[in-house]
Amino acid sequence: MNPLALRSLLFVPATRPDRIAKALASPADAVIVDLEDAVADGDKAEARDTLAAFLADNPQTSLMVRVNAPGSPHHALDLALCARHAAVTHLLVPKAESGPALEQAAACGKPLWLQIETAQGLLALPSLTGVAGVERLSFGALDLITELGLTPETPGARQMLDQGRYQLVVHSRAASLAAPFESPHPAIDDTDAVARAAAHAKEMGFAGMLCIHPRQLPAINQAFSPSEADVAWAKQVIDGANHQTGAFSVEGQMVDAPVISRAQGILAQHEAGHHGGQPPP
Repeated sequence: MNPLALRSLLFVPATRPDRIAKALASPADAVIVDLEDAVADGDKAEARDTLAAFLADNPQTSLMVRVNAPGSPHHALDLALCARHAAVTHLLVPKAESGPALEQAAACGKPLWLQIETAQGLLALPSLTGVAGVERLSFGALDLITELGLTPETPGARQMLDQGRYQLVVHSRAASLAAPFESPHPAIDDTDAVARAAAHAKEMGFAGMLCIHPRQLPAINQAFSPSEADVAWAKQVIDGANHQTGAFSVEGQMVDAPVISRAQGILAQHEAGHHGGQPPP
């Protein structure tokens, strides 16, 4: 799974194998089969059995699984299921709050993505990013809004949430992790709202976004893909760097090492996007 090609990750309930197949065929760069929030507590065992049957019937597929949180009675059972199937490439661990609590998940040998969706999770970021096997962070704004008692869609709530986003970006970079993923947006039909949320997250340094419905995918993929103008600018910068020494200018702006590095990143992401985000079968 090329991290540069990932922009959108689509959640699918483990109880709906028909939707898993559709999600894998969708424009999503990767699929997360959900054993946590999308599954009622009384249906957890059935969800594991359903996912196990799908994986047995489709051993060549590749997907991620969101397990139940550490401390849940379902956590160890979810991990055991994922460990048995090579088709499960990554684990998404919700409500990550404690480095030691992640050791059981890390023992599966699969890369971990962490959902930071509580105050304790934000405070624990220095220890969480140091756990062996942690590959990436993601933001859980909806849970955090509830825990902090924020009023959704207000200026104050947005400011508070951006403080959380800031911490994920900074701690990811400090720990040499790939850039984090934005929280899912609750709007299914309001694609303009999804596009605005995705654009805002990209401006803050996020690499992509979790999503809950296929209708959200086009807006998310577009927001996190380099624009034609960005690619054209990056090619000018790299061409100039290949033919000149020291600082030079492109479109009236000085170009030095940090600018060249940014241009290289844009072109690398553009190239990765042409090969698709889904890992090969």
